[in-house]
Amino acid sequence: MDKEKELIDRLIDLAFAEDIGDGDHTTLSCIPPTAMGKSRLLIKEAGILAGVEIAKEVFRRFDPSMKVEVFMEDGSEVKPGDVPMIVEGKVQSLLQTERLMLNIMQRMSGIATMTHKYAECLKGTHTRVLDTRKTTPGLRILEKMAVKIGGGVNHRIGLFDMILLKDNHIDFAGGIDKAIQRVHAYCKEKGKSLKIEIEVRDLNELQQVLDLGGIDRIMFDNFSPEMTKKAVEMVAGRYETESSGGITFDTLRDYAACGVDFISVGALTHSVKGLDMSFKAC
Repeated sequence: MDKEKELIDRLIDLAFAEDIGDGDHTTLSCIPPTAMGKSRLLIKEAGILAGVEIAKEVFRRFDPSMKVEVFMEDGSEVKPGDVPMIVEGKVQSLLQTERLMLNIMQRMSGIATMTHKYAECLKGTHTRVLDTRKTTPGLRILEKMAVKIGGGVNHRIGLFDMILLKDNHIDFAGGIDKAIQRVHAYCKEKGKSLKIEIEVRDLNELQQVLDLGGIDRIMFDNFSPEMTKKAVEMVAGRYETESSGGITFDTLRDYAACGVDFISVGALTHSVKGLDMSFKAC
């Protein structure tokens, strides 16, 4: 949690630095420093709200005297005309925090809305939707928070909190057996206890992994639903299973019907449209 807060603090500091620079000269030139006011967050599109807690932190870090009244929390279903929060304080502060707050909340709410759509599609199955590392550089922590708010599950946060042997790792290592053996030797040497996942490209590779063992999850990369069903039968519950690659919203339930535990979807974060909202004086 401390690491998460540190990343969010650094992100907010960088965002203010790139936006305000040596001063918001538009605001400073026409708004007296003593002027007080209120602004409301106005929802203009149906979706899932996300980023409320981060928005509160944006206001707090810029001007601790700002007062935030929240009416709708993260995860709430919103519709056009809803007002999730009203912020009161110096007008200069309201104007200078407006765009950063909206950038964060629109992006996070768009991701939460997309994730909710996928999670709802999987209802009635035991399959959960996972995010990936296909995130906006610097914004990963917020984007993965939004996935959880939308009802999805976070895959590894980065390269440091899980071992995932993908095709390139296996090929460069000289094969599945060498890759798994080296991972175990490394973890023992470094004193690390990390979950190990391995990607397989066909049923032959899957059988090699099953013969070797020593992993926690197997990813079926670009398998058809038919291959996936066979693969799940071969694993027979010994390890967690994940489907990845080329899976669309339209084919989501086909893969879930095969019995996989997880389906990873890069589209949750890499190509999402922000949810439309504005921050207006009231």
